[in-house]
Amino acid sequence: MSPHTPAERRTQIMALPPLRDDDAVAIKDFLDAAWAESGLSRQTQDSYRRDLEGLARWCDGRSGGVDGADRARLFDYLAWRSRNGYSPRSNARLLSALRAFYAYRVRSGARSDDPTALLDPPKLPRSLPKALGESQIDALLASPDIGTPLGLRDRAMFELMYACGLRVSELVNLPATAVNLRQGVLRVTGKGSKERLVPLGEEAQHWLERYLATARPQLAGKRALAPLFLNASGEAPTRQQFWQLVKRYAGAAGIDPAKISPHGLRHSFATHLLNHGADLRALQMLLGHSSLSTTQIYTLVAREQLKQLHAKHHPRG
Repeated sequence: MSPHTPAERRTQIMALPPLRDDDAVAIKDFLDAAWAESGLSRQTQDSYRRDLEGLARWCDGRSGGVDGADRARLFDYLAWRSRNGYSPRSNARLLSALRAFYAYRVRSGARSDDPTALLDPPKLPRSLPKALGESQIDALLASPDIGTPLGLRDRAMFELMYACGLRVSELVNLPATAVNLRQGVLRVTGKGSKERLVPLGEEAQHWLERYLATARPQLAGKRALAPLFLNASGEAPTRQQFWQLVKRYAGAAGIDPAKISPHGLRHSFATHLLNHGADLRALQMLLGHSSLSTTQIYTLVAREQLKQLHAKHHPRG
């Protein structure tokens, strides 16, 4: 019986033979080089490591392990993953890791050929980002109890994420020095360690000032702590903790928790700006997208919402 959940699939991979020393060395060399050459983020490094180690365990020495795998072996592995419930998106990410790994092995002279050269990526279903309505955003932002330090922190986090269109990892990793209240801007370090300046907006600045004046000193005590947002232990909240906050406050705001994710605030930021006439190039800069084509998907979201509005309210919709 095929595993259905990510946890079951991880258990299945871990049940495979242990990682060979030569595979471990090859993977480590690649990750070290990728970090040095392109500033690969820790999150991407971890994803690549898991994907490459999964292939290495599955190979179990066949064809010389992960470093000696040929195109047929990689094709067999992708087919095995598909049979065992891995999604096309997961397999597409794996193929990205494999292409980067084997390109490095060719550059370093460890291999003479790239076995991923003729492998086609799986076709991904085109899914539109899920954005909340403006009234839902208002209800969500008003949910935290601002009479407590943690509640005021949560309100400031939500306001900042929605006002600036931040990724979850960007939000929880913000240092206190990233905020310039005098100029009303936030310095964000995004993917590939690229920095961008994002305006705070009046509401986000208001709640951030309140948090910095009262809640953060209570959470930090006498300690000089670097993270902008702190939990009760004086540490930055994790991505998982923020995910739990979003689900909890969504329920309190009357929003189905199953239909919202932390990234939904970023999607809502982008969609609402477009609905109110924002320029696509400006939105690209605010979101930190390296390619305009990534930003353009939000025009489809806005268009789809207009179609639904027409169908619901027009007499001949």
